[in-house]
Amino acid sequence: MVPADQGRLTLDLGLVGDWRGVVRAGKTRRQISLIEAGDWQAAIAELAARPDADPAAIAALAGSWQLRRANLLVEGLDLPQRAGAVIRIGRTARVAITVECDPCTRMDEIAPGLQAALRPDWRGGALARVVEEGDIRVGDPIIIEE
Repeated sequence: MVPADQGRLTLDLGLVGDWRGVVRAGKTRRQISLIEAGDWQAAIAELAARPDADPAAIAALAGSWQLRRANLLVEGLDLPQRAGAVIRIGRTARVAITVECDPCTRMDEIAPGLQAALRPDWRGGALARVVEEGDIRVGDPIIIEE
């Protein structure tokens, strides 16, 4: 994962530069992945509360949401937890939630227990498909439309 301050969402490619967003026959659920900053922090707090927690490792994780391998980190917004919900990002880009983004076993390779900490209440984020193209930037408004 390479953090970036801006990007472009397209109907065919998802987030330009992320091969997982390319539309392939029958595969349109995962063009873009989103995670809430608060959910990431809640998962990290759950790990920190474990008796075997390594404080230094937990502190390093707190600011490393990109390890979740999500495309976008959103703050100050509760992502809709339902397929079909439409979110506008910036001036023109729009995405439709398709499904919950279930955390994979790779999360436990990052930190033991992280996969379980990301499971409750869509903490692992949401997957979406692009319904309207547009440029996006860090700090853009994100609005739930439907």
